[in-house]
Amino acid sequence: APKEYLDEMSKDVHRLETVSDRFSKIGSENKLAPENLNEIVRRAMDYLGKRISKKVTLEIVERDKGLLSDLNVPLFEWVIENITKNAVDAMEAKGALKIDIYKGKDYNCIEISDTGKGVPLSKLKTVFEPGYTTKKRGWGLGLSLAKRIIEDHHKGQISIKSSEVGKGTTFLIQLKAASS
Repeated sequence: APKEYLDEMSKDVHRLETVSDRFSKIGSENKLAPENLNEIVRRAMDYLGKRISKKVTLEIVERDKGLLSDLNVPLFEWVIENITKNAVDAMEAKGALKIDIYKGKDYNCIEISDTGKGVPLSKLKTVFEPGYTTKKRGWGLGLSLAKRIIEDHHKGQISIKSSEVGKGTTFLIQLKAASS
């Protein structure tokens, strides 16, 4: 249906505006506000779900609902999208992607798991460094920017919780709960 296409195209245009806005913010002062983590992750996945291979199953598990963290929404969404797109690439566009949102002991947590090719042990320490890429094209800046956004801007943590070659990878993002 043409209207559906137009709606999705207008979302894409809006997304491009958001992306350019994000990159202008990376170097500037970073405003954080308490946001519902669950809603933001769901919204980002809803957007991406329509744009990734239909051979990738997408599951969002919300063990805890209504988690609030201080976020810069455009930058945080970009991190979620970047890790998700990397996961889809690692699975060569077929497999399972699971997002788990829960309250940890000291942090609100988001785990992003894929059934992709995994990261060899020898590379685990370098995946967040600029230049790390498994793609033929690209600069390998995605994960280093993601780390900078989560750790410098949001005072959170991002890590690889587990990875097994040929089985998949789980990224863990930990963000402080919003101070009420």
